[in-house]
Amino acid sequence: MSDYYKPSGFGGFRFFPPVIKNLMIINGIVFLFEMLGQQISIGYGATFYDLIVKYFALVPLGYGFYPWQLITYQFMHAGFMHIFLNMFALWMFGMEVENLWGSKKFLIFYLTCGIVAGIFQLVFPPLFNEPLGYTIGASGAIFGVLIAFGMLFPNRYIFIWFLIPLKAKYFVALYVLIEFFSLPQGGDIAHLAHLGGALAGFIYIMIDRKRGTAYGSYYTSTSTRSGGSFFDSFKNAASVFKKKNNDVEEANFYEVNNYHKDDEYTQEEIDKILDKISKSGYQNLSDKEKKILFEASKKMK
Repeated sequence: MSDYYKPSGFGGFRFFPPVIKNLMIINGIVFLFEMLGQQISIGYGATFYDLIVKYFALVPLGYGFYPWQLITYQFMHAGFMHIFLNMFALWMFGMEVENLWGSKKFLIFYLTCGIVAGIFQLVFPPLFNEPLGYTIGASGAIFGVLIAFGMLFPNRYIFIWFLIPLKAKYFVALYVLIEFFSLPQGGDIAHLAHLGGALAGFIYIMIDRKRGTAYGSYYTSTSTRSGGSFFDSFKNAASVFKKKNNDVEEANFYEVNNYHKDDEYTQEEIDKILDKISKSGYQNLSDKEKKILFEASKKMK
């Protein structure tokens, strides 16, 4: 049962954690401005949308690039399906990652992946005969989130087209390979940005794993050897992130600590604990706070 992707609505896991919720709202507002901007003329055959693109989309080096575009391009989209698919992927794969890490760390990770994705799109197109043009969209950052989900929850099943179950680690590897082999084809998809975001996400997590910070049982002392194929590296990296059975882990924990069911707690205490999880992640709760959530979740069943 635990191998299937089924987000939890309790125990600190929120369906719309703060950063993801705000990112979706900001992207939606910016998209609305883009759509309205296409209807507002500023003269000489140009629209307000053209002005937005000039200063806030990711423009190639030497054609009007500004440093802030590495951030702003991530919040712009080309059409409804573009923003819908990106925001759905952000929610689907980022929800549990933010709940696990905490909002601050997730936001830093997300923006970092988007910036690296933008740098790839600025620097490497000539090497792959990719056409030059402005770039917009959150896809690069979301590819980083996709990598994070695949490494933190490698054995979760994702249903492709809601029909075909595939483990997250294979789903992510397949997606990255498709992007890599799509490079020579060009077109209007920023494959280099996708690969840059994915690489940034992979390196970020590998460095963080070696530091052994804020992951509890997700990390072990097992190291990943270099030099193998992408699949070998991904498999080795994923092996250290396998999630233990929560029911067994929690049962052992509370049995050892002799927590009594009649211990009292208030709804206000639970709310404070959930707010703490939203800000800094479940792993930063105290033993007492974890026990309160455990007992509260049992009473809700």
